[in-house]
Amino acid sequence: MSVVVQKYGGSSVATPEKIRAVAARVARTRAQGRAVCVVVSAMGDTTDELLALARRVSDRPARRELDMLLTAGERISMALLSMALNDLGVDAISFTGSQCGIITNDAHANARIVEVRPYRVQDELERGRTVIVAGYQGVSYRKEVTTLGRGGSDTTAVALAAALGAEYCEICSDVDGVYSADPRVVPEARRLAELSYEEMQALADAGARVLNAQAVEFARAKGIAIYAKATFSDGAGTVVRSEPMVRLDAPPAPCRCTAVAGADDVVVLRLDDATTTRTSELMELLDARGVSARQMFLDGGRLALVVSKENAHHLDAAADEIASRFGRLAVLDTGTGSAACVGAGMNATGANLRRALEALSREGIEVRGVAAGADRVDFLVPRDRVARAQQVLHAELIERAQAPA
Repeated sequence: MSVVVQKYGGSSVATPEKIRAVAARVARTRAQGRAVCVVVSAMGDTTDELLALARRVSDRPARRELDMLLTAGERISMALLSMALNDLGVDAISFTGSQCGIITNDAHANARIVEVRPYRVQDELERGRTVIVAGYQGVSYRKEVTTLGRGGSDTTAVALAAALGAEYCEICSDVDGVYSADPRVVPEARRLAELSYEEMQALADAGARVLNAQAVEFARAKGIAIYAKATFSDGAGTVVRSEPMVRLDAPPAPCRCTAVAGADDVVVLRLDDATTTRTSELMELLDARGVSARQMFLDGGRLALVVSKENAHHLDAAADEIASRFGRLAVLDTGTGSAACVGAGMNATGANLRRALEALSREGIEVRGVAAGADRVDFLVPRDRVARAQQVLHAELIERAQAPA
């Protein structure tokens, strides 16, 4: 019997009614003759509510204790979904991350999976049971409960799909796939039938929230096809995999932008006089505090690091230490965000970068930094202009490129 892995996000399991609807969807997949392993996120805004609760009792809660607290959200979801499935006559059992063999490193609040030992999951699937797994969490080699960072349930699902030899992995949410931009920001955005691993990972790194970047990295390494679909509709969604021999849609023209993304929930850490020694010292400090950079901009002797607020639970403590060590050379800028364009080979020539800069300039959007690679270009812009920057970039590099001559 083939195995499929389905992951349901927080919005899909936000209420008891939605949990029962998810149970019915899982039951339909099971009735097709497939063994099903389901990964769930916490209900709705539970994780944010637990974080807020932690900060009501501590200004700087310890990362270990945050992990102990936050993992409770997914445990609630897994148990409720298992109950709902059993009520439908589908034999189901729930496991925490540690019970199903998700082994991580020791980095609390932003751990990485180093091994999956899915023996209990395999045993239960062979018995004909549907297995429900709490996403976002694992256990370190020191037997410590860890979390994988926001969006880490995606990574749990892909890692289990690889370990179980699954036919495919579905990531189910309230959107019907990956779009050329966030439709809430860019109404003209269109759904993309297919994306390569590289394009999807670049989009996720740049702030697109449909799939987690680490999950895509894991899928790419293991060759797992990911289907991003809407939970409560039957649309085709988006498939993320290596470039296929036959595409579902027409291949993009060379050097074309595929999608844009943005991030305004970031802090930009600027360091003047960024010598090798000072840069190394700053990186070591951030690593010790569990703060990782999303993007890096280096211009002569000036360094800018874009840090996501989501997983940087100890950014305040890091800021104090940075101020103590670097004084006025280091500044935490909360007024800057980023907008990015992604596409295979889009920077093979300078045309896209030139057009993007000209379009942003015409709109009066200040560009505070640029970082370009082969398949992606990032622009640092004022935080309150991130949404408009995405609209401008989408119109210039995607809509106009697709318009008939």
